[in-house]
Amino acid sequence: MLHLRAALIALALVVPATAPLAALAAPLPADLAAAAHAYDAAQVNGDRAALERLVADDYVLVNGAGQVQDKARLIADYVAPGFKLDPFTIEEPVEKVFGDTALLGGRVNMTGTDGGQRFALVVRFVDAWAKRDGQWRVVYSQVTRVAKP
Repeated sequence: MLHLRAALIALALVVPATAPLAALAAPLPADLAAAAHAYDAAQVNGDRAALERLVADDYVLVNGAGQVQDKARLIADYVAPGFKLDPFTIEEPVEKVFGDTALLGGRVNMTGTDGGQRFALVVRFVDAWAKRDGQWRVVYSQVTRVAKP
């Protein structure tokens, strides 16, 4: 216990008190960062091939309405005629890596067109990633709509 206390004191002396916790986190592995970027681009571009490659066959999504969807339904939604997601930026990002598993999420102002109608909503999400056969795949997503003030 004494060694742990000494280590914490030493860390407090090295890391400025104003340093954000995110600054202490290691950067994402390059292959995971690339996969996450490709997944975001695939959603915006309605890229069926990329979504097929990046989303695990046993994928589960709990969408903003609390409904459970699978990989086929997720992809069908993104490639549906009349659906177009605008490019987005992930705010307040969450990045947690645990070996071959990672949680990536944040807050997104989503806008786009669905069935010819414009939409805008704010969501918080988390994607669970797993490295399988050397490739990162999304295995689970949870989306929560943020209520408008």
